[in-house]
Amino acid sequence: MTKGRLEAFSDGVLAIIITIMVLELKVPEGNSWASLKPILPKLLAYIFSFIYVGIYWNNHHHLFQAAKRINGTILWANLHLLFWLSLMPIATEWIGTTNFAKNPVAAYGIGLIMCAIAYTILENLIVKCEGENSRLKEAIHAKFKEYISIIFYILGIATSFFYPYIAICFYYIVALIWLIPDRRIEKLLKEEDNGNTRI
Repeated sequence: MTKGRLEAFSDGVLAIIITIMVLELKVPEGNSWASLKPILPKLLAYIFSFIYVGIYWNNHHHLFQAAKRINGTILWANLHLLFWLSLMPIATEWIGTTNFAKNPVAAYGIGLIMCAIAYTILENLIVKCEGENSRLKEAIHAKFKEYISIIFYILGIATSFFYPYIAICFYYIVALIWLIPDRRIEKLLKEEDNGNTRI
């Protein structure tokens, strides 16, 4: 089973998600800088969510570059991830429209943690498909970033009911942790490229 269609489909869905989010932004009424003020919460929410979708696209790309084979279970796991990501425009609109109110910020965090869980499931299934002795398993055996992300998401969700802006800071920290593409997989891909070059 080839992975080309899966990657193309995923890229298309992620592109549509970003498009839907940006279409929710309305043109400011007026031509002064002050006219941007009413749409500022929505703009900030869009930027925040754009970064998150970009992070998932980047890491998804690296993961499937490293994968040698896929199966039907991986296809469903990929759809599971895309489902949670497809809810991002709704969550983004909600926090932007309500100016980062507590319940929308909590719902946003729940969406983020579900995306993280879905990605981890997908990653584990790919490793299982590759085999116990695969180089991919060796490359991603350390799960520090994954575990710390879940902790910050939980802290963010718990905090959102009392201090929503602090909760957003927790989510922002996770985004900063993942902004740099997964170096574990990049190192593996680089080693494979060097090996192919020598051949």
